[in-house]
Amino acid sequence: MRLRVFTEPQQGATYADLAAVARAAERLGFDGFFRSDHYLRMGGGDPGPGPTDAWATLAGLAVETSRLRLGTLLTCATFRLPGPLAVTVAQVDQMSGGRVELGLGAGWFDQEHLAYGVPFPPMAERFERLREQLQVIEGMWAASPDRPFSFAGSHYRVEANPGLPRPQQSPRPPVIVGGLGPRRTPALAARFADEINLPFPPLELFAERQRDADRACADAGRDPATLRRSVALVACCGADEAELGRRAASIGRDVGELRANGAAGTPAEVVDRLQAFASAGAEVAYLQVLDLADLDHLELLAAEVLPAVS
Repeated sequence: MRLRVFTEPQQGATYADLAAVARAAERLGFDGFFRSDHYLRMGGGDPGPGPTDAWATLAGLAVETSRLRLGTLLTCATFRLPGPLAVTVAQVDQMSGGRVELGLGAGWFDQEHLAYGVPFPPMAERFERLREQLQVIEGMWAASPDRPFSFAGSHYRVEANPGLPRPQQSPRPPVIVGGLGPRRTPALAARFADEINLPFPPLELFAERQRDADRACADAGRDPATLRRSVALVACCGADEAELGRRAASIGRDVGELRANGAAGTPAEVVDRLQAFASAGAEVAYLQVLDLADLDHLELLAAEVLPAVS
């Protein structure tokens, strides 16, 4: 299992905070650094210092790191038009030397759309737009000046796109589709994605959704083994109960709830939890770290958890 660090900067983080975590993740041997794509703090509290943009952040980290995979869980399709997004991701892929992964989702947080003036269509339309965005991005990354790409959908129209700039990765950067639904998300992942991600699921639901993904691949005529499976889990690890309690308190969570729903506890407990998800099919785990100032937490995970599961 590959372990990636996953951050939620809308809860309060500057670019400097994120860069420090990314540099630590690279030094400690984690496979990647991923971040959410949100513009508004969730759950109340001090809104400072305000949001950072996901792709501006990843562009900076592309030149500040040398090995980490870099990406989003998930870029919100309502925030960006598909053509400019394809250009942005391709450019950041070049800047990173071919280390970018694009997670793309339909969007769900209506309040941040209102706060930042972004239209928020009904769910069915958001999924229609997501599907068309995936089609457009796929088509643009496969195009070339002598084989331009055109597309006419219900929401987006593209005429004679030259497929420039080219991403560094060939044939394209990996695409991640995520969500907990049993039908639309697996169907989109089977058609367009390299990876399907489940955010914060119970173990039993994770296993059930792998069967849904297998069926969606079969319906699409795709070998299910070619679709990578991943899970995102809140990480809270302590060398002893006192340290675990301090870490849980610092993120405003209950130790018992974290043990039940996240990757939490002593290092041995976290290893057991991750191995259970690996047995259910997870090839990648995104460890959501919520206290970005606590780099000792990453040190502990790297020393005691990473070698046992990777």
